[in-house]
Amino acid sequence: METRTRRAVRIKGIVQGVGFRPFVYGLATRLGLAGHVGNDVEGVFVEVEGPVADVEAFLVAVRREAPPLAEVERVITAETEPNGIPGFSIVPSDPRGGKRTLVSADSAVCGDCLRELGDPADRRFGYPFINCTNCGPRFTIVRDVPYDRSLTTMAGFPLCVACAAEYHDPADRRFHAQPTCCPDCGPRMRLLDTTGRELSGDPIAETAALLREGRVPAIKGIGGYHLAVLASDEQAAAVLRRRKHREDKPFAVMVSDVDAAAELCELDATGREALLSRRRPIVLLPRLTDAPVAAAVAPGARQLGLMLPYTPLHHLLLAAVAAPIVLTSGNVSDEPIAYTDTDAFERLGGIADAFLTHDRPIHIRTDDSVVRPWRGRESVLRRSRGFVPEPVTLPWTAPRPLLACGAELKNTFCLAKDRHAFISHHIGDLENFETLRSFTDGIVHFGRLFGVEPALVAHDLHPEYLSTKHASELAGRAGVELVGVQHHHAHIASCLADNGEAGPVLGVAFDGTGFGEDGTIWGGEFLLADLTTYERVGHLAPLPMPGGAAAIRQPWRMAAAYLDKAFDGSPPEELLVLSRNASTWATVAQLARRGVASPLTSSAGRLFDAVSAMLVPRDAIHYEGQAAIELERLADPAERGAYPVTVSGTGPLVVAGTDLVRAVAEEVVRGVAPPVVAARFHNGLARVITRCCVSLREATGVGTVAVSGGVFQNLLLLDRTVDLLHQNGFRVLTHAGVPANDGGISLGQAAVAAARDRAGVTSS
Repeated sequence: METRTRRAVRIKGIVQGVGFRPFVYGLATRLGLAGHVGNDVEGVFVEVEGPVADVEAFLVAVRREAPPLAEVERVITAETEPNGIPGFSIVPSDPRGGKRTLVSADSAVCGDCLRELGDPADRRFGYPFINCTNCGPRFTIVRDVPYDRSLTTMAGFPLCVACAAEYHDPADRRFHAQPTCCPDCGPRMRLLDTTGRELSGDPIAETAALLREGRVPAIKGIGGYHLAVLASDEQAAAVLRRRKHREDKPFAVMVSDVDAAAELCELDATGREALLSRRRPIVLLPRLTDAPVAAAVAPGARQLGLMLPYTPLHHLLLAAVAAPIVLTSGNVSDEPIAYTDTDAFERLGGIADAFLTHDRPIHIRTDDSVVRPWRGRESVLRRSRGFVPEPVTLPWTAPRPLLACGAELKNTFCLAKDRHAFISHHIGDLENFETLRSFTDGIVHFGRLFGVEPALVAHDLHPEYLSTKHASELAGRAGVELVGVQHHHAHIASCLADNGEAGPVLGVAFDGTGFGEDGTIWGGEFLLADLTTYERVGHLAPLPMPGGAAAIRQPWRMAAAYLDKAFDGSPPEELLVLSRNASTWATVAQLARRGVASPLTSSAGRLFDAVSAMLVPRDAIHYEGQAAIELERLADPAERGAYPVTVSGTGPLVVAGTDLVRAVAEEVVRGVAPPVVAARFHNGLARVITRCCVSLREATGVGTVAVSGGVFQNLLLLDRTVDLLHQNGFRVLTHAGVPANDGGISLGQAAVAAARDRAGVTSS
């Protein structure tokens, strides 16, 4: 007689909302095993009984054959007593206990559903909410775990007889697919005018007609509202830009497929893979010179942000329009994306000409993610829809649960428990009440979803950041301990965590603004760092920012400060930046010289601003980082010359940014072409970064460099720096899974807080 065994199996990871229970049911049935499977707050639990060999085969297949959206982290088994009861079943979910399960991100519509969408004989033909266990909304509709329909925003749509039959049929692709629906029982689309009156006709066809007429519809998607125009329509794109108060920042473009993408941009294997991934991010790709896209879509940009349709609605709309469309966040510049119908009508009423909406509620707003190909891999610039809330794995376990509140700009927060770091969706700039509410509501939602009640709260050192103030408010709770983390240490820790390492490294953290421990504004930093501690071992020479924050909005002010210093108060009169700002130049230069309303900064971002004002020219910006972005665009990538830079001191090294500004000014006066000058500036900065790292390696023996900060989103600088570091024998860590900009700060704060907690030192 064959030996039988029974095993209790615990499966952890992303195993809810991805068809894991029906997969287990089908696998067990195929192998002739008895038992049951169910969801609970920790993941999936299974009991399986049968011949030893078949049970062992089951345990192997659970990992190897898991559904496409699943990520199995651990399979824990224990022997239990066989009971001889035949058959295998799916049992009701158990909501009791501490929450330890993971939640899947929203996923692009799968091939099977697309085939049904386009099949006139299928009952879901043309239905914009088609989905199954392998695709569709997840994170944006989940209210709580375990992941069951009653705990999603689909709870208000009772299944019809046909959908219920599919839902309960173990052989069906929609077996226990929680968003299952059809035209008879699910959400429906409506096209409304700006007064809320429903317009006649097919909503999608009528929206396509509006687009062809040059109108601006607002479209409700998975994570919020978008605004759309035809990508080839110059006038419509200009109208959208004016109404949205988005003067220069590029819009994203949605195309029907990769062939359509190849008509607009250069497309390599990495870019193609990123476009087609289930995450469906916006992918930054080199723009073809003859791409039929209106100039107002991405003014002056060498790249376009392209994405493919990721919902059935998008596929239907793109097919109806038969042309690429702009699809940009439904908001006024600097506000969070609108996601409730009431909010959309209030905030987008002055922008949109009509609203293509539906009655499935969005539980949490989520912007599109942004990635770009870099050296054969995908590099994330904004981590949101499609990625969130899937966790990043920390190098070591966090001893206590924690919250990291992130930075002020490009804010994300991060909740961490054990080895899981749950980085939030992109929140935005914490500069208004609506964004702050999105931040605080998101923290509550993540805490409830993953059962994290923080004992530690990590925050930036800047006392005026709203994220820091929120941390201080939480400190009033019993048992909550604050952990202050310096901004640039968090950048380097984020890069370490992104690479699964703990250091030590030589960290190069270049960005626009970060509060330094000496009370000045840092931003061009060389750190000797690990996850617990750091030492500032080098930096750009500090210069005053005349007018404080005004110098960020008006880059010519930084040009005035740098030129005044570089030329001892007498910069070349031939420089156009002087004549353009002649009426206030002397006053601003004097502010800088005297240090009045001019805080000191070592910021690399402000150095880029100064040079951009001289070359682009860019005297005022309309979005964060614009001056530096335009300087990178200007630079001739074929130019290999570089300006020399003085490095002084030994502890810390001090890099003379004024040398670069002086060289730029002198070459401009000599009539050297601006693209050549811009390239030589970039090359000079890359060379001096490498020189400093070589000197620091000699002093410390550390041969690994981690680069982070928003300045390193500049591909020209990143490429030149990484190449030179490699040529000099360094191992280089760069970002891939989380942004190098402030969107990655929360992960760095969490990694530092966890490391300090392990070491027993949580004070900053």
